[in-house]
Amino acid sequence: MESITLICQSCGMPLDKDPQKGGTNLDKSRSDKYCSFCFQDGKFVDDGITLQQKIAKNIQIAVNMGMSKEKAQHTAESILPKLDRWK
Repeated sequence: MESITLICQSCGMPLDKDPQKGGTNLDKSRSDKYCSFCFQDGKFVDDGITLQQKIAKNIQIAVNMGMSKEKAQHTAESILPKLDRWK
């Protein structure tokens, strides 16, 4: 059976890499849709950010983690627009 990796529907991070194992909903339950870096207490941490700003933010984070800018840009531009938050 194939394993499915769930990703944050805001930033694309694999949820199994989230140290908190998901963000929190308004009722303090774990979100199975968003990571703890994007979603806390039922709200987006970066509420009001545009898709293009989120792409730029993700590129910078990936570059800071050692990914090439070209790969980071390709990854962010190909994944983020398909996520639920940005549809």
